[in-house]
Amino acid sequence: MPHPGTHLQTGAATAAVGDPDWQQWSHAWTRHIPVLTGRTDLTVTVAPGAGGGAPACFYPDQRRIEVDATHIGAPDVANPRRAGHKRLVPTAYGLLVHEAAHAAHSQWRTPPGTPPVVAAVAELLEESRIEHRQRTRRRGDRRWLRHTVTTLISPDDAPVDDPWHAAHLAGLLLARVDARIITAKDTRGVRAAITAILGRTIVKQLRDVWRQAHSVDDTDTDGMLDLAWRWCHILGIDPHHQPEPPQPDPGMFAGRLAQALTDYLAHAAGLTPAEYRAQRISGRFRAPATWTRRDPTDAERAAAGHLAARLRHARTHQPEPDSRPNLIPPGRLRTRHAITAQAQIAAGTIPTATPWQRRTHLPPPKPTLHLAVIVDVSFSMHPYAAPMSSAGWILAHAARASDAITTTIAFGSDVTVLIGPRQRPTHVQEMNTFGGSGTFGDAVKLADELLQLRQPGRLRMLAVVSDGDLDDIPATQRLISTLHRAGCAVMWLRPADLDGHTFTDTTTVLVTDPVQAIGHIADAAVIALDQA
Repeated sequence: MPHPGTHLQTGAATAAVGDPDWQQWSHAWTRHIPVLTGRTDLTVTVAPGAGGGAPACFYPDQRRIEVDATHIGAPDVANPRRAGHKRLVPTAYGLLVHEAAHAAHSQWRTPPGTPPVVAAVAELLEESRIEHRQRTRRRGDRRWLRHTVTTLISPDDAPVDDPWHAAHLAGLLLARVDARIITAKDTRGVRAAITAILGRTIVKQLRDVWRQAHSVDDTDTDGMLDLAWRWCHILGIDPHHQPEPPQPDPGMFAGRLAQALTDYLAHAAGLTPAEYRAQRISGRFRAPATWTRRDPTDAERAAAGHLAARLRHARTHQPEPDSRPNLIPPGRLRTRHAITAQAQIAAGTIPTATPWQRRTHLPPPKPTLHLAVIVDVSFSMHPYAAPMSSAGWILAHAARASDAITTTIAFGSDVTVLIGPRQRPTHVQEMNTFGGSGTFGDAVKLADELLQLRQPGRLRMLAVVSDGDLDDIPATQRLISTLHRAGCAVMWLRPADLDGHTFTDTTTVLVTDPVQAIGHIADAAVIALDQA
């Protein structure tokens, strides 16, 4: 997700390539933009990929607004010349209104020499300020600006629970409450998470800053920068000694902020948090087009069935004495349930009460196994690509048949969800090796998001297939140690013929044959479930 300031671009810019299919939209919105801004010198470009990497963008030097047509869908979804078209594309029209607010009210410029951290805060405050001014000038635009909030914000805006990112989230959401774009009820969970990190006093001080920003004149550069400096001092940041915006620690997992923001975005989209997360992940971490799919072999089907049987046996092979309720004797009569059964019969309903209880040997209750497999697909791991592609399919099918949950994730130059939780793929997705291995941290954080590997009360296991030659060894170690302390077992499968780093808080296994990696993972899963 681009920083909010990236959709307000100064200086020279390359114009988006116009798409003939979208010329009607570009012309219609160019004619309409004076109504939103009061300016007659602006042009609007609507095209797929427009916006400079953001959903929409305003280029003040070129007097041009760009909107990514992805948020409209198809050119024929509505007639942009008709006033009612905005109801059919509320998000895209809201983006147009937001950029129009920048065009009308972002009349100040950050002077050269301003510390980047101060400029970043000023741009953050500008987001709610221009929406407040637009709503004051055109009250009906609030309806459309509400639709942009979920587009301009993503869970990536809260990667860690630290004061900087908590304040950043407050400036994105809580400030829009005071701008009267969204409501306090909308942000109740987000406010609680922010307050838990910053404390009530700091939140109140930051609120005073953004409320003052809402009253700053459109051309008052000094006023906006003074408020940005004040924001930094409230957070204990000295821009003279720390000129760059704080960066998230790559060795930390997302926490309360990300969860609260996900809940907010899911509610705004009319989805459950699980549905929203699945939708976001499926669109962001899909397999590259160069990865092929094939039918599973008979050997893979047999391996999946064999592993499922082993997992079921590990759950049930040690019966323990327990009590089982029964509808009929023999057993011990439970008076309360017997009375309930008679009442149900007298009422003419099918009795569901179980009056009798007898001792028997039952399989012990065992937690559901949550297993995440992370596979290195950098070039040096080429021999493992095919066996681990097969392993992902085998594990997914064995899990569905044995009350377990697995996911297989590949990391290289990008992160790919090969098989998501509770999926039963019909084909084997063949992985290809490419690039480096700089995304291991993202892969681990994604596995934690999918399977809640840090959450106690469940049987959790992470298996990593990699030579350990990663970009950020200290950050990787912190992530692994965090999982270890949370009770998640970590097994690291390293090729015996490759040099690499050995991490602590893991069970490291040297693998001489890539095919053996499948057996190591299966054995570890069975042992973990057997000993649970």
